[in-house]
Amino acid sequence: MIFFMAMDPPTVTHQEHKVAIVNGKPVFYEPPELKRARQKLIGHLCKHKPVDMEPYQKGVRLITKWCFPRKNHKDGEYRITKPDTDNLQKLLKDCMTTLGFWKDDALVASEITEKFWAEVPGIFIEIEELP
Repeated sequence: MIFFMAMDPPTVTHQEHKVAIVNGKPVFYEPPELKRARQKLIGHLCKHKPVDMEPYQKGVRLITKWCFPRKNHKDGEYRITKPDTDNLQKLLKDCMTTLGFWKDDALVASEITEKFWAEVPGIFIEIEELP
């Protein structure tokens, strides 16, 4: 499965959960920016999941290329600033799990993740079942 989601990729990451103390106990919650990023990803991802597709049940390789609006960078230049790729991936994989791309994101046994500055912003995604 290969697709491209044309969008300005969210830069808010799963790491940005907040903690509040309620009755002396920590309570974790998602701030509004993280909720918006999750909704944005789910909104774009749901357009690319085939309706008749069963969730992957075996190990998969996930290839992602995060393409951020290039501003004053060259098209295709690697982005070496935050957010970190592992933090970007966590939210994306959680959203893909919610939509049923796979049974559990633990099935992602191989990942190739890159981030670039690009003329056309978005997220390229390729999922392949492992042998």
